[in-house]
Amino acid sequence: MHLGEKWSLLILRDAMNGIRRFDDLRRHVGLSETVLADRLRKLVLAGILDTAPDREPGSRTRHEYRLTRKGWDLWPAMIALKQWGDQYTADPEGPPLEVLHRECESVQAAVVCPAGHGPLAPQQAYTRPGASARPVD
Repeated sequence: MHLGEKWSLLILRDAMNGIRRFDDLRRHVGLSETVLADRLRKLVLAGILDTAPDREPGSRTRHEYRLTRKGWDLWPAMIALKQWGDQYTADPEGPPLEVLHRECESVQAAVVCPAGHGPLAPQQAYTRPGASARPVD
């Protein structure tokens, strides 16, 4: 399972916005039951979502899909994608959804270093092979 798989990011977006039940996800994302079930299964197997029983009085037990810590760790990346979309693809009236800090204004994703420098521009960073890098043949 990888996050670039069609529909996975939309499912994660909705889970981060509190949509947890299968039928609600299907209606909101707008895909078939088969595809949704497949993507949810893969997200659960990857440890990004977990299932929890949920039962409303007078109805059968269903399962909710809840983000795990691993899933919530994707939140900054989702904010960065939203920020990019709002800047380059939003309607003239503005974005369809706003993410706000509870104490003030909208939030933004930024790249910072652990020493407190940031936000950084791409020119202020560099790459190097990491510990698990393999030589190119």
